[in-house]
Amino acid sequence: MKGLILCAGRGTRLHPFSYSQPKTLLPVANHPVLHYCISKLCEVGVHDIGIVIHPSQVQIPPLVGNGSQFGATITFIEQEVPLGIAHAVQLAQPFLQDEPFILLLGDNLLMDSLHGLMRAFTSEKSDGVVMLSEVERPQDYGIAEVKKGRLVSVEEKPRQPKSNLAVIGAYLFTPPIFESIATLQPSARGEYEITDAIQSMIDRGYHIAHALAKGKYSDVGTIDRWLEANRWMLAKDLGQTHHIGNRSVVTNCEIVGPVLIGEDCHIENCRLGPYVSIQNGVHLKNCAHIENSILLENSSLMDVAWSVTDSVFGRSSYLRGQSASSSGIFILSDKSSIRIPGVKREDT
Repeated sequence: MKGLILCAGRGTRLHPFSYSQPKTLLPVANHPVLHYCISKLCEVGVHDIGIVIHPSQVQIPPLVGNGSQFGATITFIEQEVPLGIAHAVQLAQPFLQDEPFILLLGDNLLMDSLHGLMRAFTSEKSDGVVMLSEVERPQDYGIAEVKKGRLVSVEEKPRQPKSNLAVIGAYLFTPPIFESIATLQPSARGEYEITDAIQSMIDRGYHIAHALAKGKYSDVGTIDRWLEANRWMLAKDLGQTHHIGNRSVVTNCEIVGPVLIGEDCHIENCRLGPYVSIQNGVHLKNCAHIENSILLENSSLMDVAWSVTDSVFGRSSYLRGQSASSSGIFILSDKSSIRIPGVKREDT
């Protein structure tokens, strides 16, 4: 069995951070989302993995390499035009050949393992498996209809959903999926939808099983979802503790876990946490309070006298200043700089 991870999306909802790096490389708890996808596949014994990228995503191959760091072998496949998930799968057919394969979306983070997909595939002798999860707004997702324990239909973002069971970006397919993809027409948004390909398989009499996810999941496609995924991954990995990386110096600080501090950081006179991830080379000094935030490599915060929350600081970004504000939210792109002058308050 092989694995396929799709990473060619443009990530427009994660601007400005996805201008400078693919969204699948943005860190959650200091690890790129793509690394979690690769690890999930290796956990279930899938080590021959294809990664679909856009030609502009030159950062991905050097970071992932040949996959040896994960115990995997990586093959890169280019998708020049983003025409949908099914189109990307079709492009990967020469790599996948006639083997069953697990398909993951590279910006999806799953708490569940992929063993549920594997069990449903082998126990039901199915022709494919989709992972489902209950959601609050089914009209925002591809939605599955299950009758008497059997998947009977899937529909992309339906106006009148037939259930609250969403297709969450983890699939297992067999070669007949390629025949279904070959019959597709572009959807209203101009893409070849994987939900249409699944429905085609069902209509042709193939058995598509399903596995129900019990843990949390997120497509890390917006700033809010990125921060949310960072929170629950920190909680999973650290509980209420904190971790300080090699060669980092932390002096006179109050830390309320979970807080993850990378390597070669210098942090002095700060209150941190909960839910803060700090990448390598970050410099913090005299910060009143930072919580629920992500600080990317080599960012700096100095003399920040108010509470910083729900914020993301890009690589080599800089924030400094005294302010009368009690709190602030910052979304700073790479190499950006903000200096806020002090504000004097008159006595009343």
